[in-house]
Amino acid sequence: MTMTTTRFARSIACAAALLLAMAASGAAAQGVGSVITRAVFNSMLPNRDNSLCPARGFYTYDAFVAAANSFPAFGTSGGSAELIRRELAAFFGQTSHETTGGTRGSSAQFQWGYCFKEEINKATSPPYHGRGPIQLTGRSNYQLAGKALDLDLVGNPDLVSTDAVVSFRTAIWFWMTAQGNKPSCHNVILGRWTPSSADTSAGRVPGYGVITNIINGGIECGVGRNDANEDRIGYYKRYCDMLGAGYGDNLDCYTQRNFAS
Repeated sequence: MTMTTTRFARSIACAAALLLAMAASGAAAQGVGSVITRAVFNSMLPNRDNSLCPARGFYTYDAFVAAANSFPAFGTSGGSAELIRRELAAFFGQTSHETTGGTRGSSAQFQWGYCFKEEINKATSPPYHGRGPIQLTGRSNYQLAGKALDLDLVGNPDLVSTDAVVSFRTAIWFWMTAQGNKPSCHNVILGRWTPSSADTSAGRVPGYGVITNIINGGIECGVGRNDANEDRIGYYKRYCDMLGAGYGDNLDCYTQRNFAS
């Protein structure tokens, strides 16, 4: 091979490597929108703008994508297409239950996610009652979320139910953030959480079920089979099926002690 041929071959190889890198960068830049397209979002949440839903018109696709872009690792860093899709299914599974307008037992039970944007009776920790996709609740959570997002959510908690981007950002912040002895939902669904000896003794094992424990374990976990767990799992399975992701193991927290115990 001549010197000229060698240089030409090297140039071709470098150009190919550069194109591959650019393609990979472009795919990453698309973020969650490469999986949750506008059409998929609308199919997942077909009744969010129903006239029966108090949140109609609030939870928009553009607000979701804008909020997700504030957290580059969310729904993009699973290491495989399977885990990326599973994380997004899990996020929407949990938040759809938190905001559901579905009737348990009906054929359309798992098609009514994102029907509410705040707690109906506003009785939990007022004025820091549940708001947004994750139903952010309690002064401490508003304070921590506000600090992380550089917003005064303690002074103006209604931002979470009046600004859709802020609303989604608080939900994704909660999802991505470990608190106290609780791992982040993000790390759990991606298989990056290793239970401590205390977790193992409490029956807390990796899987979708421990995410329910993180979010509402004091009420729903360690009390046997219950409708709330079933609803969370039903939404999750529907979204996994839509996105082409496996469910993984340990979907419920029926026998898990909550993290405060």
